[in-house]
Order: sequence, then C-alpha cells, then structure tokens
Amino acid sequence: MIVRFHIDPMAGRQFEYRVSYEGEELFGDAGLHSVEQCIVAATEGLGQDAVAAEVTYRGIVSGTYALASLALMSAQIADHALQTTSAIEEVLR
Repeated sequence: MIVRFHIDPMAGRQFEYRVSYEGEELFGDAGLHSVEQCIVAATEGLGQDAVAAEVTYRGIVSGTYALASLALMSAQIADHALQTTSAIEEVLR
C-alpha cells in the first residue's frame, strides 16, 4: 500500500502530520519541530503493509518515495517538500 503523509505548519514554528490511506486517517502527531521530524515519525509509525508514501506539505504533493528512501534521505525529502511548496505558492500569487 502507498500511504500519504500530510504535513502542515502550526503556530510557533511547529509542525503536525497525519498519515492516511485511501482518504482514511491512520495516525498522526503534532508539535514536532521540523518537516524532517514529521517524515521520520510518520515513517516509523508505518506497519509492514506500507511500501511507499506520498509526501505533501501544505496540501502540495512533492513526491512519492519508497520507505527505504524515506528512512535514508529524510532531510533531503523534507527540503524538497519545502522547496516544491514554496515554488508553487509563488506562482499562484
């Protein structure tokens, strides 16, 4: 199964995430200090059925990644999500 990580900023430079599958929320958490921490926590909470995750930041999809990539490259994936969202939001203004 391919799950979706929904990552959003909160007040006070904190972040929250939710993990869903086919629109059904599986789990989540709030109060993390970075997008990377959200990705790591979401990845660690997945069961064995998940093979990949689609990462979204502020509702914008930045990519779909195999679980091994999420675990090994969480910092790069977090940076990519931030850059992708920033670039798209700039065009939409």
